Amino acid sequence: MGTTPNIQRDVVIIGAGPSGLTAAHELTKAGLTVAVLEARDRVGGRTWTETIDGAWLELGGQWVSPDQTALIALLDELGLATYSRYRDGDSVYIAPDGTRTRYTGEMFPVSAGTAAEMDKLIDTLDALAAAMDPARPWEHPQARELDIISFHHWLRGQSTDEEACNNIGLFIAGGMLTKPAHAFSALQAVLMASSAGSFSHLVDDNFILDKRVVGGMQGVSLALAERLGKNVILNSPARTVRWEETDGDYRATVISDNATVTAKRVVMAVPPNLYSRVSFDPPLPRRQHQMHQHQSLGFVIKVHAVYDTPFWRADGLSGTGFSASSLVQEVYDNTNHGDARGTLVGFVSDEKADYAFSLSPEQRKKEITTALAEFLGDGAAEPAVYYESDWGAEEWTRGAYAASYDLGGLHRYGPDQLTPVGPIHWSSSDLAAEGYQHVDGAVRMGQDTAATLIAALTK
Repeated sequence: MGTTPNIQRDVVIIGAGPSGLTAAHELTKAGLTVAVLEARDRVGGRTWTETIDGAWLELGGQWVSPDQTALIALLDELGLATYSRYRDGDSVYIAPDGTRTRYTGEMFPVSAGTAAEMDKLIDTLDALAAAMDPARPWEHPQARELDIISFHHWLRGQSTDEEACNNIGLFIAGGMLTKPAHAFSALQAVLMASSAGSFSHLVDDNFILDKRVVGGMQGVSLALAERLGKNVILNSPARTVRWEETDGDYRATVISDNATVTAKRVVMAVPPNLYSRVSFDPPLPRRQHQMHQHQSLGFVIKVHAVYDTPFWRADGLSGTGFSASSLVQEVYDNTNHGDARGTLVGFVSDEKADYAFSLSPEQRKKEITTALAEFLGDGAAEPAVYYESDWGAEEWTRGAYAASYDLGGLHRYGPDQLTPVGPIHWSSSDLAAEGYQHVDGAVRMGQDTAATLIAALTK
């Protein structure tokens, strides 16, 4: 067994996803030295591009919306171009009774009564989101009231129309937090809306799923890592963080599989559910121990189906489909830039994902592609390439898209989620305000964390 190198840096960052690499990028621009420790054999965290059976696929986070100004500015800085998601033609809605309807516009083709109830719920959520500072959701005038009731039950307190409740619930539950609506609070739902500017933005797929990055979203991390060079150390899970305070400053040592780094500050740029993979000496305070047990990631299967051509376009379909009752609750045209083939992406979330993984791989594929065909026609049942992104099985992620609190957890623990512990700072999309759960939020957190450390270390 060889010995791991001992490295001296100003800051050591655990996690080479967009947040950790953005922090490292900003710190180095300010003249500070960094080391980034990454458990995987690649950078990018929850963004990942891979060629599978000859098809180029974005396995993780991929979309850019107009409000994601931090990400857009970073893309410009790195010279990464974007292109618009294909959306010409009709969308498809499948009602609870299985009725398939083509439609245009944002509102689902539901009865006038259900449409009115959906509008009412959207207006109510917009008003609640407007009263929230996403950086301090626990200060919302109704914070405790909204945090001790599940989103499922809150919706039904606002409306007796079950189809309206399920459709509105879809945009937060299956669509964003990837947890059943009974598993998180109404306050957590309002934060999701507030972080995107409004609930109306979340229901507008033309806004929230606007553009993609040419070459894939992982390109952000790859470009940042290239600039950082040998300061990014792969295949090196952090095992222990030790620190002490002397004369008003800190000395921390992070022991990982392939390097031991001594630094003045430590950045934990991984989701909260992975904090417990590291031993801390001294132990984290009880407040942190308790808080981290109330944060968890959701569960979603991102389904990729590639066809010889985007056949749905010839039928006047955009490739977009929604159904709160289908196994696949959302489907979109995910055809790559300049690709003659057609690609669909579908999402199977929360309890539906539980069900899907109770099936054999063959039966699961059959039921999912059958669901795609219900939206877009028989051709969707026979993809040339089929792949399921299963982030719940990823050792160094264990879910998707990001962490959220259980009932009552957000107003109870949220004020302390960014509180440093000695030299240790926390940075990930899971903890963001604007851009929460998105790459934009990861970038913002990396920038904010770096700004805090630059101020402390360059006095």
